[in-house]
Amino acid sequence: MDCNVESNVKAIKKSKDEKKVLRKQIKASHTLLKHEGIVTAPQPTKSLVVANGGLGNGVSREELSAVLKEMGEVETLVMPPHKPYAFSARKAHTHLNGQKLQCGENSVTLYLSYVNSVICEEELSLHFPEGLVLLEDFVSSEEEALLLAAIDWSSTNDVVTAQKALKHRRVKHYGFEFCYDNNNIDKDKPLHAGLPVECLPVLERCLKNGHIITMPDQLTVNQYESGQGIPPHVDTHSAFEDTILSLSLGSKVVMEFRHPDGRVVPVVLPGRSLLVMKGESRYLWTHGITPRKFDMVPSCDPQSSADITPGLRTNSNLTLSKRDTRTSFTFRKIRHEPCLCAFRSACDSQGAPTAPSPSLPSPPSLPCCHADAARLEEEYVHRVYNAIASHFSSTRHSPWPRVCHFLSSLPAGGVLADVGCGNGKYLGVNTEVIAVGCDRSSALVQICTERGFQAFVSDALSVPLRTAVCDACISIAVIHHFSTQERRLAAVRELVRLLKPGGQALIYVWAFEQEYNKQKSKYLKDQNKQCPENQCLIFDTPEDSQEPNGESGSNSIGCLKDNYKPEDNIQDPFKVTDGKLGVHTNRTAFNTQDLLVPNSCSNNAAPVFHRYYHVFQQGELEQLCGQVAGAKVLSSYHDQGNWCVILEKD
Repeated sequence: MDCNVESNVKAIKKSKDEKKVLRKQIKASHTLLKHEGIVTAPQPTKSLVVANGGLGNGVSREELSAVLKEMGEVETLVMPPHKPYAFSARKAHTHLNGQKLQCGENSVTLYLSYVNSVICEEELSLHFPEGLVLLEDFVSSEEEALLLAAIDWSSTNDVVTAQKALKHRRVKHYGFEFCYDNNNIDKDKPLHAGLPVECLPVLERCLKNGHIITMPDQLTVNQYESGQGIPPHVDTHSAFEDTILSLSLGSKVVMEFRHPDGRVVPVVLPGRSLLVMKGESRYLWTHGITPRKFDMVPSCDPQSSADITPGLRTNSNLTLSKRDTRTSFTFRKIRHEPCLCAFRSACDSQGAPTAPSPSLPSPPSLPCCHADAARLEEEYVHRVYNAIASHFSSTRHSPWPRVCHFLSSLPAGGVLADVGCGNGKYLGVNTEVIAVGCDRSSALVQICTERGFQAFVSDALSVPLRTAVCDACISIAVIHHFSTQERRLAAVRELVRLLKPGGQALIYVWAFEQEYNKQKSKYLKDQNKQCPENQCLIFDTPEDSQEPNGESGSNSIGCLKDNYKPEDNIQDPFKVTDGKLGVHTNRTAFNTQDLLVPNSCSNNAAPVFHRYYHVFQQGELEQLCGQVAGAKVLSSYHDQGNWCVILEKD
């Protein structure tokens, strides 16, 4: 080679680090095209996309704005909710591309590309539920300090205030204890401790301003640390009168209100604010706090979207708010007569079940027909997942390695359907495929949507997709929730229907054999995590304990009597004594195939939810799949307490 030519070649060669940045930049461009339909430009333009610089990566508006402003004036900064990227109208490409940005305790590497235009969805106008009022700065800083000092948390088990340490918060009750095992009040057993005198000036102000018409006689104080929350719920109608007051002290937090039709309204509760719930907002909408350490909240940045050029529209001016300790004072008035509200579908006084439902007179039986099976699954699968969706999602974040291996082997551009996708944790494993999920739980589908995934509500027995449209399907911890052989078979047939010829389906179900090849599953090994028998029969089913995800197209509220015990001496694993379902003792070997599994251990203070399972014996899943015409079993294996099969369509 000519020396001059060789010299020129060396001159244009990129360093190893530069090549790495370029590869990451190209990958970010592909992701942007796939998920947002935005094409990056090869030449400099007015707008930049900042990959890894989004709210979804834990980068706040203030942190990103500061580093961009170091390069010069920033005209506009657009940060779409839940996305791992942001858009900026400033040419910082040369100086920031490939650079690390420190965000609190974490750091991210920014990759920048030019784009011709940025089009984000317009922000939907969200109105507060009817009857909901938020009053900011309702108490002064001095009153806040007095109220917080009035609550003594030093006792670990204060009988006078019925203090409890729950899994996701600690709680005290004054006036009357709220019993979490039946979601109600024992009106005949008032507590020795009345409402703290420090609360009286606040309540008198509420009376004077017309927020309440009678003085509350029950107070629940909850203290949340960063990362803690409370599941969505409606305060029991029969226990309390109409108006409920919630005073927030300490850290700011986002509370989500959910309507039965699926609408979600996030409400930012600043410190020292008072939330007044009346009418529909109190009786019909659930309210809850998702366990997390950061919330997306409106930014205080004076920069607005008014200056955005045509074609560059923002749907938000959001940033991240780090949670700290928050204490809530919830004031309620005990009800002494049945509730006669207009919301019969949610009113336990008028026949609607509470969450959990009233104690059942007896455990349910195995279904003997299709209608019975549908009712059992509605009560003990579907309603449970909707009730526990927020907490359930917070414990499902690490994809299982062998499922990831299957997904990573799929070719780029292929279509993947995750039937029973839960919170969508597998939808983003392989970014080169077109992934869509469905789940029977509308609450879990909402979580998928918030995380930027494509998902819809659907029963696993009837997925509204065309026949032979998918290159691959996965069904992880779904089919074991169907309560008859016919329905389990129908679920496999539906997976095969969706596949193209040559397409493959991966199926995971919970195994009867939790000890296999002389190796105990992690579920059995973690026996020390089981709740003491005299405290509760429930556990959290975290994924690292190897209770298979439960990410079925499922969700149900099954709650049994406090004195309902697991059946200990069932000998025949194929049969259930007297046709009744037993409650499994967690972290122990199975002694029957059809059972109810309790979940959510909180020292006897949280509702007990029971999910129905049919645990599969060795060879049963292969036999089931073998009955489906036009498909064959390619492989099967045991994976940490689960039986697994890979099917291929002929």
